[in-house]
Amino acid sequence: MAVKTEFNYLSADNKTQIRALRWVPEEGCAVRGVLQIIHGMQEFIDRYDDFATYMASHGFVVTGCDLLGHGGSIRNGDENYFGYFGDNDYPGMKSDSTGEKNGNRTLIKDIRTLQMLTRDLYPELPYFLLGHSMGSFLARQFLCLRGASLTAAVISGTAFHPAPETRLGMFFAESLARRNGWFYRSPFLNHMSVGTLNKQFEPARTKVDWLTRDESIVDAYVADRRTQFVFTCNAFYALFQALRYLTSKSNLEHMPKNLPVLFIAGGKDPVGNNGDGPRKVAAQFKSLGLQDTQIRIYEEDRHEVLNELDKETVYADVLHFLEGTLC
Repeated sequence: MAVKTEFNYLSADNKTQIRALRWVPEEGCAVRGVLQIIHGMQEFIDRYDDFATYMASHGFVVTGCDLLGHGGSIRNGDENYFGYFGDNDYPGMKSDSTGEKNGNRTLIKDIRTLQMLTRDLYPELPYFLLGHSMGSFLARQFLCLRGASLTAAVISGTAFHPAPETRLGMFFAESLARRNGWFYRSPFLNHMSVGTLNKQFEPARTKVDWLTRDESIVDAYVADRRTQFVFTCNAFYALFQALRYLTSKSNLEHMPKNLPVLFIAGGKDPVGNNGDGPRKVAAQFKSLGLQDTQIRIYEEDRHEVLNELDKETVYADVLHFLEGTLC
């Protein structure tokens, strides 16, 4: 079991309180490491409660936050800020032509702040990072920027996107924002990013059957207002910005070569082109010199392997990987 606490800290936008959770092993359980989770697009950190509780029961402090524009991390509790990463005119931020285009860096800074806050509490413990889906893109960025601060990383439900595709996405997001504003929620951008993911499961029971085979998880997702929003042009621009960052070899070469990395993905995950994307990214990591790169493809699983019907197997595989780095 775990002792679960909620806390807040100020976002790098200097305007929004970031909501975060921490799961601590029960008294008497030896603490062995810290695992920070970065959730995906259109979700929130509570959806990882079962996995976090499992990891805590095996001696890991687990922490994570609702990313800016998600869950409880929306400005002044205003739901209009769902799927919006913000105008970021704060000290130390290099200004773009418009402040609305700095959302990606804000997310990375918020992730780093949570790491530093957690490090203050557990300065001597090994520190691990797990990112899922959009969170996997942010985690991969973090490996380039702050990889030396980590003991190992787990990349869940990721995808491979070539540079022309990322540049096109940024162009569309900015063009639509120029005409309609950065708060505009574009049906075109939404369809381009997530609108076709359910296609391979049609006729489908819901519009998000691509998430997992577990119908109870799908139904809870559909019923929760915290998942039922469309990204703004602002957030889509930041998403494509992250993906573009990951196409630069000069950025990727900053990843520590001795960092162990585990990729986990579903063999029927349309986000990762049914396993092809994670395999490409894992091969890329190895080509860059990260030889301790492992990959697990769960052939029948869909996008959320941590919420799948065989999640106990996935949990055990992640635990085994992290434990292996402690030896």
